[in-house]
Amino acid sequence: MSEEAPVGAPRTRNRWGEGELLRGEILDAASRLLSELGGEDGLTIRGVARAAGIAPASIYQHFTDRAALVAGLAEHEFGRLRVAMEAAEARVDSGDAVGRVRAMLHASCRFAVDNPGHYRLMTANGPPRTEPGARRVGPLADVIGLLVDGFARCAEAGIALRVPAERAAVIAFVGAHGRVALFPNSAEHSGADAVLAFVDEFFSLVFA
Repeated sequence: MSEEAPVGAPRTRNRWGEGELLRGEILDAASRLLSELGGEDGLTIRGVARAAGIAPASIYQHFTDRAALVAGLAEHEFGRLRVAMEAAEARVDSGDAVGRVRAMLHASCRFAVDNPGHYRLMTANGPPRTEPGARRVGPLADVIGLLVDGFARCAEAGIALRVPAERAAVIAFVGAHGRVALFPNSAEHSGADAVLAFVDEFFSLVFA
C-alpha cells in the first residue's frame, strides 16, 4: 500500500506554535523507532505515527512523503550531534584549544558508535554537491564547521597546524568517520575506547 498522502485528506490547521511542536515530536518518535529497527529500511509513515501516538495524516501535514520524513530525520540527528559536540567542547577549559577540538571529535565518534543506524542515515549520501569553489552548506557542513572553528582557535593560540584549519577539520572528520565505519567489522574492537584511541593518534598528525 502506498504511503503517499490520500487525495483530499483533511488538513487541520494547528494553533500557533503547535505545528513545530508536533514536528519535533514526530522526529523524536522516528529517532526512537530508528534505534529499535537499527536502520531506515523498516521506517514507515505508519510506524512513526504509531510510535508518536498520532494518525498518519498528521505526519503528512509536516512531511509530504517518506523521503521527506527521512530527510527531516537526518537533519534532526545532525542537530543532536551538534549539541553533543558543543556540550563536549564547553566542558573543556577555554584555554585548552587542542583539548576542546579533541573533545568535539570524541563526541562525534561516541555519537556514531552509540547510534549506528542514525549515523548511517546521516552520512549515507555525503555532503550535497556544490559548484567548484563554492562554500558547502547543510547540516554535515555545519558539523565540520565546528571543527574548522576549533582548529582555527588552535592556530590563533600559536599551535602550529600542518595544513589550514579548513583542511585539518576535513582530515580529522573523514579519518574519524572512516574508523567509525570500520568499527562494527573489527574483530579487535572492545568498545568506543578503541575508536577514540585511533582517532587520538590520527588527530595528533594534524599538528606540526
